[in-house]
Amino acid sequence: MDDQSSNDGAGSDQPVASRRGLLKALAVGVPGAAWAARAAGAPAAPAPAAGNPEGQAALSPSADRTLRFFNAQEAQAMDAIAARLIPADDLGPGAKEAGVTYFLDGQLAGAWGAGSQFYRQGPFEKGTPEQGYQLSFTPAEMIRRGLAALDAATRKQDGKPFAELDEARQDAWLHDLQQGKVDFSPLPSDIFFQALLDGTVEGFFSDPLYGGNIDMVGWKLVGFPGAYASFSNDIERHGVIWAGKPVSITNAVGHKMKSGDGHG
Repeated sequence: MDDQSSNDGAGSDQPVASRRGLLKALAVGVPGAAWAARAAGAPAAPAPAAGNPEGQAALSPSADRTLRFFNAQEAQAMDAIAARLIPADDLGPGAKEAGVTYFLDGQLAGAWGAGSQFYRQGPFEKGTPEQGYQLSFTPAEMIRRGLAALDAATRKQDGKPFAELDEARQDAWLHDLQQGKVDFSPLPSDIFFQALLDGTVEGFFSDPLYGGNIDMVGWKLVGFPGAYASFSNDIERHGVIWAGKPVSITNAVGHKMKSGDGHG
């Protein structure tokens, strides 16, 4: 690991001034988009506490908040990471409040975490970006190893686990992970960071059936309707913004759109 973890947040990357800007940037792959909360020249505001975000309605709890993969320390670290990658702001709850940790917990405890569809016979060599994931670790092994290495590194340098650092230091560490500056050998820290970012975005926008996107906050943020079976009543409403409430897979059965639903 470098002697000094970066303190300059997004470095030379231009920070994105809002969470809406972050999500648009993520969609087109803008480098440094994870630093959305850090507006140029201004520190990030503290994220509201989960379940009681200031000025926001409380999120409905999921039916199952039992951890299946993460231990308590790993869950705290993942909560802290999610809160920095997609922070809560005046547009609504962030990834932590949306239950991204529980989404990832369920995925890592299942077939994807076990790498059941991975070819794992090797050789394991550094590939090109077009070749995709080339490591010997399953997703579960990679995330568990990476979170442990991150806490060990922050304890050594800052005297605290990652979840207990202030937001500026958390951002600095995440930036260094993204740049591959932290030595987690044999796990490349930039690949670990990308897995965290991908999982956070997926959990924030997945169907709530899978544990994240509580109250469909991700869908509401971007205006995604969810699992509607038909838009036949609205398809000819040209120039009219669709303003219905999003529907999850869990409540889509038997749902029927009525003409004018949600249009005022």
